[in-house]
Amino acid sequence: MNKTQQRGSRTPAASRGTEGGTERSQERRAELLATGRRLFADTSYDALSMDDIARSAGVAKGLIYYYFTNKRGYYLAIIEQAVTELIVRATSGGELPRTERIHRTIDGYLAYAQHNHAAYRAIVTGGVGHDEQVLAIRDRAREQLLGAIAEGAWGHPDAPPLARKALVGWLSSVEGVTLDWLAHPQKLSREQLCALLTRTLDSTLEVVGEFDPALPPPTRTAP
Repeated sequence: MNKTQQRGSRTPAASRGTEGGTERSQERRAELLATGRRLFADTSYDALSMDDIARSAGVAKGLIYYYFTNKRGYYLAIIEQAVTELIVRATSGGELPRTERIHRTIDGYLAYAQHNHAAYRAIVTGGVGHDEQVLAIRDRAREQLLGAIAEGAWGHPDAPPLARKALVGWLSSVEGVTLDWLAHPQKLSREQLCALLTRTLDSTLEVVGEFDPALPPPTRTAP
């Protein structure tokens, strides 16, 4: 066999190596992530084996290793996907006026939590045993949310130290309130909670303006 034939004999393996770039491969990966989200919503990380996951997904276990290396990689990919969806939902509406954008950010955040209970809890609480990599993913999400709020409030995503601390305090309270709301959703509608969180943000921005006149609170025109 000559060198050209030898290279040709390796083509199928090479194709498998580049499968991640094909549309079908992306669909298959998305299907595996969707299966994982359903499974981890009802079962703890430690209780799920790769055999369980493969059986539920209807695929060979090796396919999951192919895409995600191991169970931890699979779990982290699920968290990454959840965070991406949360950020997209919360930061949509960039074409809106700034104050309306803030309202859209809060409502989008709550809408994501409402429809993705398990994923939201994993993001906010840090996942399995406060996993450091999950916490890092969560921290990146918080930074993007803080930037979106600052952009809506003052027209730029970088808040000075005092303003940042105020927004971090507000966002921490939002996370706690949202977790409590998910546990008792029948007692308060999403619209009511959104209005409450919007008002508490208004108050936070007013306090920031008192401390730093260069950051006056925006004039709200949205509900």
